[in-house]
Amino acid sequence: MLLRSLSAETTVGGVINKNTISDLFKISSSLSHLTQTHAQITTHGFQNDIRLLTKLTQRLSELGAIHYAHNLVLSVHSPDVFLFNVLMGGFSNNGSPHSSLSLFSHLRKSTDLVPNSSTYTYAISAASGARDERAGRVVHGQALVDGFDSELRLGSNIVNMYFKFSRVGDARKVFDRMPERDSVLWNTMLSGYGENEMYEESVQVFRDLINESSTRFDSTTLLSVLPAVAELQELRLGMVIHSLAMKTGCYSHDFVRTGFISLYSKCGKIEVLSTLFRDFCRPDIVAYNAMIHGYTSNDETELSLSLFKELVLSGTRLNSSTVVSLIPVSGHLMLVYAIHGYSLKSGFLSHESVPTALTTVYSKLNEMESARKVFDESPHKSLASWNAMISGYTQNGLTEDAISLFREMQKSEFSPNPITITCILSACAQLGTLSLGKWVHGLVRGTDFESSIYVSTALIGMYAKCGSIAEARRLFDLMPKRNEVTWNTMISGYGLHGHGQDALSIFSEMLNSGVAPTQVTFLCVLYACSHAGLVKEGDDMFNSMVHRYGFEPSVKHYACMVDILGRAGHLQRALQFIEAMPVEADPSVWQTLLGACRIHKDTNLARTVSEKLFELDPDNVGYHVLLSNIHSADRNYPQAATVRQAAKKRKLTKAPGCTLVEIGGTPHVFTSGDKSHPQVKAIYEKLEELEGKMREAGYQPETELALHDVEEEERELMVKFHSERLAIAFGLIATEPGTEIRIIKNLRVCLDCHTVTKLISEITERVIVVRDANRFHHFRDGVCSCGDYW
Repeated sequence: MLLRSLSAETTVGGVINKNTISDLFKISSSLSHLTQTHAQITTHGFQNDIRLLTKLTQRLSELGAIHYAHNLVLSVHSPDVFLFNVLMGGFSNNGSPHSSLSLFSHLRKSTDLVPNSSTYTYAISAASGARDERAGRVVHGQALVDGFDSELRLGSNIVNMYFKFSRVGDARKVFDRMPERDSVLWNTMLSGYGENEMYEESVQVFRDLINESSTRFDSTTLLSVLPAVAELQELRLGMVIHSLAMKTGCYSHDFVRTGFISLYSKCGKIEVLSTLFRDFCRPDIVAYNAMIHGYTSNDETELSLSLFKELVLSGTRLNSSTVVSLIPVSGHLMLVYAIHGYSLKSGFLSHESVPTALTTVYSKLNEMESARKVFDESPHKSLASWNAMISGYTQNGLTEDAISLFREMQKSEFSPNPITITCILSACAQLGTLSLGKWVHGLVRGTDFESSIYVSTALIGMYAKCGSIAEARRLFDLMPKRNEVTWNTMISGYGLHGHGQDALSIFSEMLNSGVAPTQVTFLCVLYACSHAGLVKEGDDMFNSMVHRYGFEPSVKHYACMVDILGRAGHLQRALQFIEAMPVEADPSVWQTLLGACRIHKDTNLARTVSEKLFELDPDNVGYHVLLSNIHSADRNYPQAATVRQAAKKRKLTKAPGCTLVEIGGTPHVFTSGDKSHPQVKAIYEKLEELEGKMREAGYQPETELALHDVEEEERELMVKFHSERLAIAFGLIATEPGTEIRIIKNLRVCLDCHTVTKLISEITERVIVVRDANRFHHFRDGVCSCGDYW
């Protein structure tokens, strides 16, 4: 019997007292022991002793007997708030947060007890665990009414709850209203921003803590901020934090050392990893995982495999994080297959992090069938796994699959977070479907995500790429804070629409705001200059990038400069620029010059450039088509035919041109000469009607470049049935007069279609927006926004 385990000193004259019962709790290690203890409490008249019953409830909860504990509490004649608090915590700890919330509701509505700060803390934690945002908001409101909003522990839990729901704005408001703050609250802010991938905000909170607060940071603070510093690759700040850790003694904690391994590896400083690893007396599995991941993420596969073998031979039990750390971030498909097989045999695929990592790496390798198979077979999907699959589809251009999976996710238990929204907005931008993008924007408005700088930036990019540059600018102006990616997105959007001066103006605003430009910024500005004929401005910008800001130009920067010079007709200067480049020009640079030769009909230079391209990239059919078009423009049809025949002999094919028009949220896709549409008769009749009116206005078909880009569009007869014309005609008959028509073509719009679209916009008094492979064209009243410069 359990009582025999107690010494005689715990009883007085053989009579059980309260101290005896308390000692029984200490030695009770099973439900059977606790039921015996409960019997002793009842037998010896202590059934109304709240202290003993509370202790029994706590021990029952700790042993998983939560239903027993619940029945016990309901049987107590006069329970107090503390007893309810213990049971609420027990429900949450035993995976029943909804029961905890129900108990909280029962306490408020069916008892005379007054909740205290701890009661609200348990209720807020339960709302987080139950993923019940509405309940969390209600509890928060009740805590405010009862005057507990200034309690530190409760405040930290409320902040944490809002971060769990990605309501970062609400979390910040609660933090700002707290009259005092301790290290726990500061650390909650740091980790909350980090978990929502708002790394700049996390780093700023750390700076505020150091500069403005009297609160001392601790090792947990460093552990919370280091991931954000690593993601931002703020090496200098990381080194400052390293110094602070050494001075304050925080570096003595192994988990802090591990955080610095992750930081330096993220910043590419792999040479210091071995030194950091030697600082451990006995590195644990977490330290090994960080080292393996550090080597893997820096493509040091041999070093990571060597460390993995060392870990296996040591007899240390591996965990799912070890496997995730070993998965390469790119390349090495056979290694991924091997890790996948090992994970399957070892049972690690049951851990949600492993399938998510495999989904991510398969997506990066464009092995989408494998990625989807892993995702579908994962027994425990998480929000991260959904995001990985949606992101994989988006990154590989499978936008319709991404959107379909997003809709499927909405029917699941998981709600999208800022990462999900950013991915799906990227898919909308790729697809160019404005209605879908607006639908996603509507979802964002119902959440706190719009306060996320990443979501707002993605919205700006979506509207710009879907043709609504004015809406993109409106959102940009509303943003209270912008990072360099936001500025770059707006500059790029203006460039895409041919608004070079607006792009330069935004660039000046960026500099005046104190945000430093990056290499990507200059690429966006140069792109904008190239599409607006701003030669001098582009030249000045390139020189400023090199001499003032000290950036080493990439091949893309050089290609932009060649485009700026070539489009403006400075072909020889563009050639000299290429020849003077300190790096070898790749096919993209020469192709840019070849495109300029087509615009300015320089057949001799085109032949020279083409020979270079055929040498560098012989299997690219685009160069053959472009050269053939140049010969056609020069009316050298035999030579054009020779180039075409050479491409056919090599069995080089080009994707056919197609154009999408969205009507009432439904996409309609047309190819050249397409007769598959249900309204084909009305479409062709509309084209015949338009052509008659255009010829009355003096239109003559431009056939010399009829072979541009797509073989199916090479005959003169087919010029008037190009895919964009069919899409525009359908748009005209399917929408009300005055409605704007938006179309998207996968290739560059040809000269004749560009002329025709200008005329149609004038004849029909419609605004027609065309997104081709290069940029946007806004046609209005017979004029295109590109100024015929594209």
